Amino acid sequence: MTDTVMTAPGIGSTVDSHAERVAADAARREVRGRWFLSLPAIVIIMLAAAGPLLVMVLYSFLTKNPNGSVIWQFSTQSWSELILTKDIFDDTYGWADAHLLVFWRSIKLAFMTTALTLIVGLPTAYFIATRPERYRDVWLFLITIPFWTNQLIRTFAIQELIRKDGVINNTLLTVGAINEPFRMLNTDFAIAFGMVYVFLPLMVLPIYASIERLDFRLVEAGYDLYANRWQVFRRVILPLVKPGVIAGSILVFIPALGAYVIPRVLGGGKQMMMGNLIDLQFGQGRNWPLGAALSITLMSVVMLALLFYVRTAGGNKGAKLHG
Repeated sequence: MTDTVMTAPGIGSTVDSHAERVAADAARREVRGRWFLSLPAIVIIMLAAAGPLLVMVLYSFLTKNPNGSVIWQFSTQSWSELILTKDIFDDTYGWADAHLLVFWRSIKLAFMTTALTLIVGLPTAYFIATRPERYRDVWLFLITIPFWTNQLIRTFAIQELIRKDGVINNTLLTVGAINEPFRMLNTDFAIAFGMVYVFLPLMVLPIYASIERLDFRLVEAGYDLYANRWQVFRRVILPLVKPGVIAGSILVFIPALGAYVIPRVLGGGKQMMMGNLIDLQFGQGRNWPLGAALSITLMSVVMLALLFYVRTAGGNKGAKLHG
């Protein structure tokens, strides 16, 4: 009887270790099974997403063919052509002013669109979030209605508003505000106006989601501490809805930076952005390596914006945890 008691702990530890091994084997089999089941989706994603990206990277380091396509010969000329241009007479290099102008216009209009949608979208989202609950769905429905219409149709609608004999000019002429119609179409203003209209819901919805979760007792506490409206907004409301502001800004900035349809229609092909320049290189320019290099450059800017969002969102979560 004594021997049995003495060996009981050893037997128990052996049983426990065996159970742990069985559980670990079962967990590994489950993980392998999940990877096996997700393998088709992973292959599809790699082929559909990473495949074209790798093709663009490869083409950007090849030599252009004057007749289109590429010559399978390694070259870095397309990358130098992003910012430099070679004189056809003396082979000297100078700045590629046309490309740099398009880069600047794209970044400028993307930031401008983001800022304007934020200025309009933040009060709009606050207004909707502070309505009685039974009316909020109606206001959100009105905000999301434009998503039901194709972007090209919405852009043509904007064109009808701002063209020389469009609704805005005719209205201003009727009321006597102007003596002759002024030019809005085929300008940076037209592109920015169109992008603000098209992308505004992308700013409103994330901010609304943040404001809806806001504890308005904190706002009342700010007023109780004799803060004015601006101080309450800056010190209480804005820090709490900052994640929604950042998310909305990213959702607007990224598509605005690579916009193609809106600059093509409202810019008339004269006020190009990066999307139009890429299309030009793959089309009429027949310079596929340069088009590929431009595509990779645009994607790199987008990745930087996403990285900024991830780091900022992660910093906000860390601050909340430490708080």
